[in-house]
Amino acid sequence: MYRPEHFDEKDQEVIIRLMAEFPLATIVAQIKEGLVANHIPVLLEDDDRLIGHIAKANSLHQDLADGAEVLVIFRADDAYISPNYYPTKATDHRHVPTWNYQAVHCQGKIYFDHSVKTKTAIVGKLTKHFERLQFAEKAWRMADAPADYMAGMIDQIVAFRIQINQVLAKSKLSQNRAAVDYDKVTAKMADIGKTHLFDEMTRKKPKK
Repeated sequence: MYRPEHFDEKDQEVIIRLMAEFPLATIVAQIKEGLVANHIPVLLEDDDRLIGHIAKANSLHQDLADGAEVLVIFRADDAYISPNYYPTKATDHRHVPTWNYQAVHCQGKIYFDHSVKTKTAIVGKLTKHFERLQFAEKAWRMADAPADYMAGMIDQIVAFRIQINQVLAKSKLSQNRAAVDYDKVTAKMADIGKTHLFDEMTRKKPKK
């Protein structure tokens, strides 16, 4: 990933937060037929491992051997940035459109697991995590579904873990702009409903 120094994201708290807030990742892999990409919700387990599951009908677990290299891409919110946002445009017309965004790339090795115990544990972790985020104490539980139905659903998936060996991240948030332009773009993000970008730009406002 191209990462100019002023956009290179090195803050581990920011990186972990982006992965948590935008968990629907794109898993890219090289198989015999070429590149494939799958969009899979994943969860960070410990600091260097991702977990998730795919449908058994998805041939990825057959196309990749355990330990195969994959690229996992997390993409946060994004927005088109017009030169009209910049107050300095009134005095200097040397501006062009651009795009603000944040992304995290995790490279690692994937390992599949077909055991009922592991599949149930991983589904349980994902379900508990995402349900609690939305419903707190009223979260749906796996035990709420009939046991035979849940067993049938578990049978139709394959669990995986990805051992991360490299993380690259980028926060392109107008850090290369004049302070007055940065402030105006930040405010504009709130105006157009890009609350995540507004929050991130507020956090990253360059110190005077």
